[in-house]
Amino acid sequence: MATPKKTARGRKQDRARVAKGQDYEVRYEARKTGRSASAVKKAVKKVGNSRKRVEKKLGH
Repeated sequence: MATPKKTARGRKQDRARVAKGQDYEVRYEARKTGRSASAVKKAVKKVGNSRKRVEKKLGH
């Protein structure tokens, strides 16, 4: 059985999302937007995990 080729497929989609359960992603987004981690989590809960929508909600 051949080993599958490693590709970047899916990584772009992954970067377009904010995983609210991943502390490092929440911290990154909080630092990027200048808001608190709890504000980021609330924004994700309210508008979904799309990075664009979360940043728009946080006013970035």
